[in-house]
Amino acid sequence: MAANQGERARRRLSTGERREQLLSVGAKLFSESPYDEVWIEQVAEIAGVSRGLLYHYFPTKRDFFAAVVERESERMLRMTAAVPGVPVREQLTAGLDTYLGYVRAHAHGFRAFHRADAAGDQAVRRVYQRALAAQEEQILAALAADPEFGAAFETAPQVRLAVRGWLAFTTAVCLEWLREGELGQDQVRDLCARALLGVIG
Repeated sequence: MAANQGERARRRLSTGERREQLLSVGAKLFSESPYDEVWIEQVAEIAGVSRGLLYHYFPTKRDFFAAVVERESERMLRMTAAVPGVPVREQLTAGLDTYLGYVRAHAHGFRAFHRADAAGDQAVRRVYQRALAAQEEQILAALAADPEFGAAFETAPQVRLAVRGWLAFTTAVCLEWLREGELGQDQVRDLCARALLGVIG
């Protein structure tokens, strides 16, 4: 009887829903443990599916972790997309509020995403590095299109390096914020905003 109920529960999820469920479980596990210490069997057990079904969605553990990283990257890029025609200074506060809200609501996914850089698998690290590069390009494009900051790009080739450094700073601040939780979201937002304006101003 229990087995039949389990089969019915599996059929209730669409392919997209099942994939999302597996990625959510993976994000939690990868955020709590290093890549080498997470086992596919754990994911399958927590999700209530067979190992074979999980491998149907993700042929290897590398593919699975890469999909977790890509999922979080796509979320962050959507949430922080620039609004054409709106000055960067006006977007910065609202954009950081959205981003920090995401970090707090999806802490497991955020941590898992940033654990990818420490993964020994080079293919997984490349996925992570591409995701960071996409974030960097998104910020640079918004700055270049802004009347206040755009003109500085021709005379300040260090802007790209500054933005890259700011992303690393913001990541470190957010990870510490999740761990300690001593500051309010508005304090973290203002800290990160001042840091970006300080390096590009």
